[in-house]
Amino acid sequence: MCSRTANLLGALGIALADAQTAELAASSGLAPTDAAALNAVGVAPGCSIGAVRIALGITHPGTVRTVDRLAAAGLVERRAGVDGRTVSLHLTAAGEEVWQRQADARIAWLERTIGRLAPAERADVERVVSAILAAVTGDEESAEHICRLCDEYRCPQDRCPVTLAIGTSG
Repeated sequence: MCSRTANLLGALGIALADAQTAELAASSGLAPTDAAALNAVGVAPGCSIGAVRIALGITHPGTVRTVDRLAAAGLVERRAGVDGRTVSLHLTAAGEEVWQRQADARIAWLERTIGRLAPAERADVERVVSAILAAVTGDEESAEHICRLCDEYRCPQDRCPVTLAIGTSG
């Protein structure tokens, strides 16, 4: 890869991250970590704090504080886990509303951005981005972190380049 391509890729990564962070904040009023945690619970109702920790890539105490903030805001509730020792996390009705609003805002911005390209360019972007995502995926934890804001309905696991990469890396 030439240094110009690497530099352009880095600039694109920053631009996309900044724009998604701004969209999430504007649509939900949540900090980026809180928005990502809300998404983790939304796509996996009943998940544990450990599962949210993996998606966020932060410490267990940091994850507990994040879940505490979401619970205090009335967006997430803790329920008894299946074994009685763990806690399962679920979105409240208000949490579902915020989760959907932030997901809609994120995908709308991404669709507007990609919509500026010609159909052939969009196909090229999908192919190249899929290859890059597969290349940067290390293990299951990195996959969960990479996909922490993904809409798994639009990119089901059987077609997700990140999921497919961990399935073939072992």
